Amino acid sequence: MMFSPSQRLYSLALGALLALTPTLGAAQEVTLTVHHFLSPASPTHKKLIEPWAQKVEEQSEGRIKVELFPSMAMGGKPPELYSQVRDGAADVVWTLGGYTPGVFPRSEVYELPSVHSGSAEATTKAIQSSFDLIAEDFTDVQPLLIHVHAGNALVMKDKAVNSLADLEGLKLRTPSRTGAWLIEEYKAEPVGMPVPALPQALSKGVVDGALIPFEIIPPLKLHELSKYSVEGAEGGRFGTSVFMLLMNKERYDSLSDDLKAVIDANSGMALAKALGSTWDEVEQPGRDLQIKSGGEVIGLDADAMAEFDARGDTVTLRWIQEATDNGLSGNELVAAAQAAVAKAAAELE
Repeated sequence: MMFSPSQRLYSLALGALLALTPTLGAAQEVTLTVHHFLSPASPTHKKLIEPWAQKVEEQSEGRIKVELFPSMAMGGKPPELYSQVRDGAADVVWTLGGYTPGVFPRSEVYELPSVHSGSAEATTKAIQSSFDLIAEDFTDVQPLLIHVHAGNALVMKDKAVNSLADLEGLKLRTPSRTGAWLIEEYKAEPVGMPVPALPQALSKGVVDGALIPFEIIPPLKLHELSKYSVEGAEGGRFGTSVFMLLMNKERYDSLSDDLKAVIDANSGMALAKALGSTWDEVEQPGRDLQIKSGGEVIGLDADAMAEFDARGDTVTLRWIQEATDNGLSGNELVAAAQAAVAKAAAELE
């Protein structure tokens, strides 16, 4: 077929435009899967994960679709969540650092009783403002938010606890290895398990109690399985747990710059500020349920709490020594984390 000069010019122009299309790029469209171990009724799902997904979808103008899979709906067990996101089986996960001991050696510092002051908001903001302290823990993934909850209370099946001696010989669920060290200092026996397994463990007498925040009582109906909850004087807690919203690194890197900007705008300090005092506020419903169900919330007096705090200080010293033995600057990490938390707490006043 013969083409006129004008037709050949049009054909060449069209070909050039098509050749440029991959470079110019049609609007990228992405579906992200988010996997975690709690139920869709949990405060984490409702207050963190659902709002995060909605903001990402809205700010990307629908170019990012987020599919949520709570309650391990994509398969596997809670301790496998980190490997799932690292290896790309899930795009994003929310998990507990303590489920994979040794993977986040620096981040553990924020679990320590002598570092966490009792405010989830303060400690979470401190983590973001001093993220360089723990950044090397996350070279294999893209961290979106590293945060803590308000702190561990003791939820007891049927044993009232008014002093350290009341825990001796009991079996207590621990969320992490630093929690296990703390329980050992209480002369009790630590039992490690993911929190979804706790209701059955309490009902069958596998454990006598657990280190958990009040926020987890309503979704797991622990008020129906326990008679007592225990916290320190003025709401003091027994350490905390470090949680992580993580994204597969290759998946993040594959996003166009404008979509990366959407993820970045909903990560780190921006996300911590958006959540604000959420993790502190979600404690009250669990505390109320414990009382409404006929149970009791015991507040330890100052003398009893001083005994618990002294055992917590021993755990901190143990952590510093182990960190130092493993080539980390244990003393410096603790001091820097304490300073960051104190500064963040002061800014909230």
